[in-house]
Amino acid sequence: MHGKTLRKFPKKHVTCELTHHSIQSTAFFMYFFGNVTRFTMKITVIGAGNVGATAAQKIAYDELAHEVVLVDVIEDLPQGKSLDMFQAMPILGSDTRVIGTNTYEPTAGSDIVIMTAGLARKPGMSRDDLLFKNADIVQSCIERAYALSPNAFFIIVSNPLDVMTYVALKTTGLPRHKVIGMAGVLDTARYRTFIAMELGVSVEDITAFVLGGHGDTMVPLPRFTTVAGVPLAELMPQDRIDAIVKRTANGGAEIVSLLKTGSAYYAPSAAAVEMAECIIKDKRRILPCAVWLEGEYGLRDVVCGVPIILGKNGMERIFEIKLSADEQAALAKSADDVRSNIAKLTNV
Repeated sequence: MHGKTLRKFPKKHVTCELTHHSIQSTAFFMYFFGNVTRFTMKITVIGAGNVGATAAQKIAYDELAHEVVLVDVIEDLPQGKSLDMFQAMPILGSDTRVIGTNTYEPTAGSDIVIMTAGLARKPGMSRDDLLFKNADIVQSCIERAYALSPNAFFIIVSNPLDVMTYVALKTTGLPRHKVIGMAGVLDTARYRTFIAMELGVSVEDITAFVLGGHGDTMVPLPRFTTVAGVPLAELMPQDRIDAIVKRTANGGAEIVSLLKTGSAYYAPSAAAVEMAECIIKDKRRILPCAVWLEGEYGLRDVVCGVPIILGKNGMERIFEIKLSADEQAALAKSADDVRSNIAKLTNV
């Protein structure tokens, strides 16, 4: 998966005269570079809408893979967007190849599959309104992708996210460490952004967690929130913290209402790519993600957002923190909401 990191040498004029010195130089080059394994990461992004296309673009620009495949059912859409992205690579200095397709054959052998396809939210529509239609879409897409890339990790972005992660998990039959939902990374980013806006500080100095389902019952944790190591409660009155917690829970709906048509895509795509990068680079970051729980946090047989260590094996392990009684009750309520929606999908 990972090639050797090559040391950069200053450019100098080199002659090709076959002298003893040049032969020695050739031997030196072959000794250092002859056995280098080429970086061959392949990532498929399903869905060429705003979220999927932006995710593919960031992967390619950041050169996280040697090949990105963008898939969509709309004829010529992924081909056009991928060609446009590929033509930007010489300018940006990336050798990532970007391919667009309406079929799944070019996705074969993918290391990571990012699932973004599905109907977008409209004003007044909750994530749960999308439940049945998007379940059919996710099941169909994941079946075809998994058939050609059975060893891939699956990152789920489609809404309602926790339930769609469950659909992907059951469709593939993969172990839980290989099918991970994106929500908590996005929700936490929104939470950190609102705190930074309120305090006038850098988002980089804010450490936080948002747990639970990706919906109105998500669970931001102010008690575990710090600004440059200082507890949030020491910097902000409780009423402002409560307002930010509420705004975070409604973060997606706020953007939907402002856009009028469509939904958020810059932050969701960045969150999905951050997760992929953790797997690719074995970063072992602690990120809140939607995963299948088997007793952790007192929850079982449900997909819910909790902190995990994310590395080369996907979910390396669930990172358990001690919650207060109120925090635990809020998390259990959020999980119950997800569980009730999972129960509606009797055909999965």
